[in-house]
Amino acid sequence: MKLNGKGFLIIFLVIQCVTILTVAKDFDFFYFVQQPAEDFSIHGLWPNYNDGTYPSNCDSTNSFDDSKVSDLESVLQKEWPTLACPSGDGLKFWRHEWEKHGTCAESIFDERGYFEAALSLKKKANLLRALEHAGIRPADGKFHKMEQIKDAITKGVGYAPYIECNVDSSGYHQVYQVYQCVDASATNFIECPVFPHGRACGNKVEFPSFSSASSRDEL
Repeated sequence: MKLNGKGFLIIFLVIQCVTILTVAKDFDFFYFVQQPAEDFSIHGLWPNYNDGTYPSNCDSTNSFDDSKVSDLESVLQKEWPTLACPSGDGLKFWRHEWEKHGTCAESIFDERGYFEAALSLKKKANLLRALEHAGIRPADGKFHKMEQIKDAITKGVGYAPYIECNVDSSGYHQVYQVYQCVDASATNFIECPVFPHGRACGNKVEFPSFSSASSRDEL
């Protein structure tokens, strides 16, 4: 069967449409989430969509392989510890984060690249330094105004964070997690397209001590 120019054009357009559908974007941006202790520790690097939803557990064939990050373990134990079990080696927690969240960004990086990207973002954000430059020392046991905390992080990083709080046994609000938004390459901080639906904070909050911060949901 011979095809004229119009026939070739139709086939070309069909192929283009199929290609576009095949390479549809996996996600729009990341939440980079940290929790306070004496310093801040990584909770996760989570792909998200601009509408507030997120993908999860995207590739059951790509299970966590600790041998791929074995030379990073000492750094991960310091910067990405499992606060739910401080004496643990972290492998269960890192497995959870990679398999639930990291596998949804396989178009960007492999397992090792996922953890390296999070470590790089923590160093770039340096939340402790941003707060201390504003006269806020998380380990001082004092209450701080929420707006001052947000302003300090915004000035230090360049973009406003979302801060989630919990309430301690005495009814005081404590900083629980700090969310920052990162572009889809997991390289640069950006303005958040949408904030998460976390637990709100009061006007004045405290930072938890390490012992009281030792509870972390596997999200």
